[in-house]
This record gives sequence, structure tokens and C-alpha cells, in this order.
Amino acid sequence: MTETAIPTHHLLPTYARLDVTFVDGEGCWLVDADGKRYLDLFAGIAVVGLGHRHPAPTAAAHRQLDTLWHVSNLYWTTPMLELADKLSTRFGGARAFFCNSGAESIEAALKWARKATGKTEIVALEGSFHGRTFGALSVTGQMAKRTAFEPLVPGARFATPETLGEVVGGDTAAILLEPVQGEGGVHPLAPEVLQEARALADRSGAMLVFDEVQTGVGRSGSFFAWQELGVKPDAVTLAKGLANGLPIGALLVSDDAPTAFEPGDHASTFGGNLVASAAACAVVDTIDDALLAHVRSVSDELRVALGAFGDVRGLGLLLAVELDRPAAPVVEAALGQGLVIGSAGERTLRLTPPLTISHEEAALGVELLQRALAG
Repeated sequence: MTETAIPTHHLLPTYARLDVTFVDGEGCWLVDADGKRYLDLFAGIAVVGLGHRHPAPTAAAHRQLDTLWHVSNLYWTTPMLELADKLSTRFGGARAFFCNSGAESIEAALKWARKATGKTEIVALEGSFHGRTFGALSVTGQMAKRTAFEPLVPGARFATPETLGEVVGGDTAAILLEPVQGEGGVHPLAPEVLQEARALADRSGAMLVFDEVQTGVGRSGSFFAWQELGVKPDAVTLAKGLANGLPIGALLVSDDAPTAFEPGDHASTFGGNLVASAAACAVVDTIDDALLAHVRSVSDELRVALGAFGDVRGLGLLLAVELDRPAAPVVEAALGQGLVIGSAGERTLRLTPPLTISHEEAALGVELLQRALAG
């Protein structure tokens, strides 16, 4: 591992960073400032879905950089319109609002649901994670992340999958769910829970919103995780993997749901940025049936191999291994072996490799993890 020569004290300490500085990458590999190579099974926390420097979004971004970077959202741009059209087709009919991050997409969803229903309460799950801005944090069901910043935005109520029916009521504007709780420990929701949430939303007049910031854009083995699980929401939030590393977020509202927003209700100066949107169009085009089948195939292999280290759970290439020891030292030991992985809880390893990872690279990742655990 390497220590950067650039001073680090000019950054606010919002991250507990490991002592490595990455300077290059290609495919599933990263290179640090000393030239050491690392197999990346984290992909920037499920962001670099097509791998580092994938030719399709790279070329699309370069082409757009050579023409136009930014105009106000008071005007149309071709990349934004094309991306909205492509996402609508994938969803089965939807309208998009573009922003810059997952937390921003959640903020848009919260405002949209309140405006669409005229109600104020948001029901989310205990253990959920929806972001760190005030609105998104207010509907995040992890007290450790909330306590230091209270009082938060009122109106959030939390349930377990078993108590959703007791918490959703006449004042519920939205039921907000992650198909797989990512930051909360990589816990997939059973299809039956999603079906109940759909029925509860229909009965109460609430909007069903799926947070697919981490599960969307192919990571589940389908373009959206809801397609894999068989329950369609009224709206979905996206970010992370949508532009393969460029900042972007999106709220997609089903054509069957109320539009609600009017000009002036919501905005984002950089939302729909031309370069990010151009890259995202290339990402959407690249995630075809063959790549999704590959995701499911590699996922099956990893589940079997990782089972030697502990209980495995997840969906597609959003996987976790529950260890018999703290996860943080294993993450650091893996880095020493040339393997980049993450954690999602005290004893939970999180693996979110590029969707393009080869079977050979996946097998190597398991071998490197075994060395880290043995060391």
C-alpha cells in the first residue's frame, strides 16, 4: 500500500479511508501510485458497473466533451432526452427527473410522493439506507447515522417487513423500499414483502417507491431489481451505476402514476448534464440480455465459492458474506493481497464487482480473499 505525497488534512474527515491512492484502472483492475495492481470486486460501491474505462461510455463522454458540456435546464439537450427515452423503454413507460446522486434522487422522490398524494408520511424499513442529506437521512432506518443530526424532517415512520401492514395508513404518501438493503447489510426483501407493499400502497392511496440506487442498472441480473422480483413500483430511484462513474441520479415515475410536479416544483442545476447523460446512454445500451445472463452466471458461481467463508446472501452481483469475525480487518488484509472489497456491517463483507467481471477474475477474487482470511 502507498501513502499519497499530497497533504490529506485539507479534506474534512467524513470518510475512514484506507491508506492507498489509486491512479489508474482498466476493466476489473486498479493501479495504485506505486504501480501495484488490485483486483476490484467493489467497483466504487456498485458504481463502475461496466468496469474501469469501458470503451462505450468512455467514447460517448469524449464525444460529448468535444461538443458541449452544459446548458441550463431551461432548454432541451439531446443526451438528456435520449437517456429519458431509453430509461422509459426499460421501465415500461416512465418520465424522468435527473440529478447528480442517489441522495438527490431520493429527495426528488419524497417531494414527488407528497405532491402526488397530498399526504405527508413516508414509511421505510428499519435497517434501510437512503442517503445522508436531511430528507434522505430522515427516512433512513439506522439510528447510528441519524442521532447526531436530529431533529430531522418529520413524517418518517419505520417498519419491519413483518409490520408494514400495521404502519402504512391513510396518511402514508409513500412506501419506500430497497429491494436489497445494501448499506444495511445486503439483505434482500422477499418477493412476498414487495407484493404486500404493492397491495398496501394500492389500498391506502400511497405511492410505492423502490430505491434502486444500488440494485439498479443490471446489478441484480435484470436491468431493475423489481423485474427480477416481479413487483412493479410507481417510481424508482437510480444513481451509482447509471453513468459508470460520472455523477448522475434519476427519479423515474411510471406513466401509470401521477406526474405531480409542475415547473418550479423541483430542480437541479447540473441534473441531466450532457456528458454524464451521454455516458449513461452508452451504459444503458451496453447492458443487454447477454450481459445480464453473464451477471446471473457469475453470481451463481460466486455464491457457491464464497459459501466456504460464511453465509452468503444478496442478488445478482450485490453479494455479502457473513463472517465469524469482524469484517474491517479482513477488508484491509484483502487490500494487502491486491483485492478491493468492502463491508456492510460489523461482520459483513460486501462484494459489488463490475458486471463485466470474467469467471476467471471471479475465481481469482475468491482465492485472494481466502489468502486474506488465512493471513
